[in-house]
Amino acid sequence: MAPYSAHFVKQLDLKLLRLMRTRCHSAPVEKSAHLISKSGENGYLWFGIGLAGAAFDGKHRKQWLLASLIGPFAIGLNFLVKLAVRRPRPQLEGLPPLGGAPSSLSFPSAHATASFAAATAMSRIRPEMKLALFGAAAVMAVTRPYLGMHYPSDIAAGAVLGTVLGTAAGNFLESLEEDPDAPYNF
Repeated sequence: MAPYSAHFVKQLDLKLLRLMRTRCHSAPVEKSAHLISKSGENGYLWFGIGLAGAAFDGKHRKQWLLASLIGPFAIGLNFLVKLAVRRPRPQLEGLPPLGGAPSSLSFPSAHATASFAAATAMSRIRPEMKLALFGAAAVMAVTRPYLGMHYPSDIAAGAVLGTVLGTAAGNFLESLEEDPDAPYNF
């Protein structure tokens, strides 16, 4: 038997989920995790970061405006994967989830996909922001199993999918150049 059989991975996933659902659960931490998770719904956090980048970084305004759409786009693509995989959300006896979701499907995590897609693409616009962007993406992703909404493997798959999407988007964004003769400068 292979050391990483499907059964082994499933058991590890459940153990990690149970660990995340039973450790460090105080009211302030749960409230913070819930607020962070809510900011990731539909890619809102990443949309806002993209708009802020466009407002404060005129040299890369076009790239930031396009980057603001990556999170919401990634969520749409992620949903197509969820429909194909059809993995239900986790249900741990005695540990109900601490939040709601628009779908009963779990794999991959849309929060992780959108967060890592946006962080990857946006860090191509401003490489000096890479640590902050990926830190925010990681925190966003970790809230999901902490709240009982996803298995850890949903997060890992979402991070990989998001990184692939973000790399493609980042390549496109890097190919764009601002037009110094453009009739606008807002």
